[in-house]
Amino acid sequence: MGHGNSKAGMESSSDESARGDGSSRADRIKKKLHLSRSHFRRHHRHAGATVSSAHNLTKLLKEEDFAGIALLRLITAEMQFKDKWLACVTLGEQTFRTRVTDQTDEPTWNSEKKLLLEKNGAHIARISVFETNRLSKNNLVGYCEIDLLEFLTQDSDTDIGKFDLFDPSSKAIVGTITLSCFIEDPMETEKNFARRILSIVDYNEDGNLSFNEFSDLIDAFGNQLAANKKKELFRAADKNGDGVVCMDELAELLAVHQEKEPLINCCPVCGEILEVPDRLNSMIHLTLCFDEGTGNQVMTGGFLIDKQAANGWMFKLTEWAHFSSYDIGLRSGSSASHILVFDRRKKRLVEELIDSKIVLSMRAIYQSKVGLGVMDQGAKDILQSMSEKQGKKMDSVESAKDIPKFVEFFKDQLNLDEAKYPLEHFKTFNEFFIRELKPGARPIAHMERDDIAVCAADCRLMAFKTADDSLRFWIKGRKFSIRGLLGNEACSSAFIEGTLVIFRLAPQDYHRFHSPVSGTIEMFVNIPGCLYTVNPIAVNSKYCNVFTENKRVVCIISTADFGKVAFVAIGATMVGSIIFSKKLGEYVQKGDELGYFSFGGSTVICVFEKDRVKIDEDLLENSERSLETLVSVGMQLGISTKKKSDVGSPNMEKLVLRA
Repeated sequence: MGHGNSKAGMESSSDESARGDGSSRADRIKKKLHLSRSHFRRHHRHAGATVSSAHNLTKLLKEEDFAGIALLRLITAEMQFKDKWLACVTLGEQTFRTRVTDQTDEPTWNSEKKLLLEKNGAHIARISVFETNRLSKNNLVGYCEIDLLEFLTQDSDTDIGKFDLFDPSSKAIVGTITLSCFIEDPMETEKNFARRILSIVDYNEDGNLSFNEFSDLIDAFGNQLAANKKKELFRAADKNGDGVVCMDELAELLAVHQEKEPLINCCPVCGEILEVPDRLNSMIHLTLCFDEGTGNQVMTGGFLIDKQAANGWMFKLTEWAHFSSYDIGLRSGSSASHILVFDRRKKRLVEELIDSKIVLSMRAIYQSKVGLGVMDQGAKDILQSMSEKQGKKMDSVESAKDIPKFVEFFKDQLNLDEAKYPLEHFKTFNEFFIRELKPGARPIAHMERDDIAVCAADCRLMAFKTADDSLRFWIKGRKFSIRGLLGNEACSSAFIEGTLVIFRLAPQDYHRFHSPVSGTIEMFVNIPGCLYTVNPIAVNSKYCNVFTENKRVVCIISTADFGKVAFVAIGATMVGSIIFSKKLGEYVQKGDELGYFSFGGSTVICVFEKDRVKIDEDLLENSERSLETLVSVGMQLGISTKKKSDVGSPNMEKLVLRA
């Protein structure tokens, strides 16, 4: 067991406390924990937002959803030219970066990070490698995407893998990266955490703890119930009764005891109160908060996307000065410079590409009374005229030369392999813009079930149970209402408190929209209006009412499972045309194409009657955080709340009883 100068008998504890030595040690421990907490907050906070926990969970994780804590290590890479390199790892809403290497074409990092893996959560890690020879903006050279759950469950004798890195534009191979990844045994994870925490009070660093040292640590945790059990716990670990226990024995005892009655009610790193005595979630929180790795360099965290993590010092200066920042949630003023959305398929944050000059102009117009005042003084007519002229230009043969420039700008967010025809097929820009996709490119979820609604467009989606929720979390125009959106002719009382789903299309998206439900087209209503942008900078502005003032077409679809559904196609700046390909009285299957928008960004809004649909929880949860979800046509949107009894009684004459 223990020996040497760590030994101090339990009997001397009270005498030492009386002299004040014990309390001074406790003060020193609290100071150490406070320093760790400050370090955590500096490196793990999101700009403009408070991180509620180290693993960024919004709800407690269930045992059946927990896949493990993976230790991912970026070892080395082989690149095609020499430079100073850094690598980033993005998983879910977190991004981490390595240090920058010396000038080389074979960078070595040996940087690692512990990552929480959920069976139904984020598990596709994006590894991005940047050259760092620029002051403000480092250049993304190559990336790869790795399904960590698939990698961890492969039939292999090694936890090391080598992966190709792809050019973000051409998808050509530009290098390779070698990494390792493995899941720690849960008990070993708990023991490792306990060892790291307890080492704070191992004053002489001999790997043994006296009762006084252990007592100081419990006092620093501030758990009065645990304080009454110090002697009991220590004696249980001190099997030979010599007053000293080795670190491993005490760590194992604490790990086992944590399941019965947690000793740590407050995280010593971030300060969060661990309110629920839940061994799993406490272990996850504490392990990720106090991640010291295995001796290799631990990656730096606190970033949302790889582009932010890889920015040079010049950009960091502008971010510090609030000229440019990354954030999630409602954005206004200076913080609207980067629009982040949550990719539903890959379960991670991505940045929407938009020209910085356009961002500045939109902020000047839509985020101020002066800007909107100018709009009221005739700029609306100018926007209308500009959109009409731009529409004509995009229909000209000369506009085809703009296609390659458009593809290059959005190279990381366009998949031309899905297009039905190659680029040379398109004679005008608008032909390319309203391009069709290959059959099967957008599978429709549960095609055989009309009681499941699907997403109507490739877009950024927001969903709200009521219009009031949309006003709280997203739409800031003071005059927005369902009646104002649909107009008196199309609006019924059932829509007033109904569910609202906003599908916002950006210029790089596939611009054909599809029916979210199966039913008969009952009505078309054309509503004239302005052509404001539908960008969140305008939607989040309290000075304008984008959805109720813009030009739009309301289509009412009558369904068996959802009642009536209002499908509203809304025009926007540079969108001159809203074309419906279906006719009045036609029956449409969910997933069928309804129409398309010509050049520019645009939006579809679906309004369901009150209590007729249950939207998928992940979409609602993101929307309540004012975070748009990137979805594709055909993804599941929600399910009908119609009860079986609403279908009608079965025909008893045709009922057959089977033995």
